[in-house]
Amino acid sequence: MNKEIKSVSIRIPEPLLKELHYVADYEGRSANSQVLYLIRQCVAEFKEKHGAIEF
Repeated sequence: MNKEIKSVSIRIPEPLLKELHYVADYEGRSANSQVLYLIRQCVAEFKEKHGAIEF
């Protein structure tokens, strides 16, 4: 697995961003760490349902 860190810019409505920060603070994470956590969960669920991702 490539350990290189890439940057992605997203557009997110301000109310949702505020909620993200609230949830992240509650979980003891930064907003960035919370997004990474959620992405990892999503990918893990996908792979569990559909199998390994090959590219």
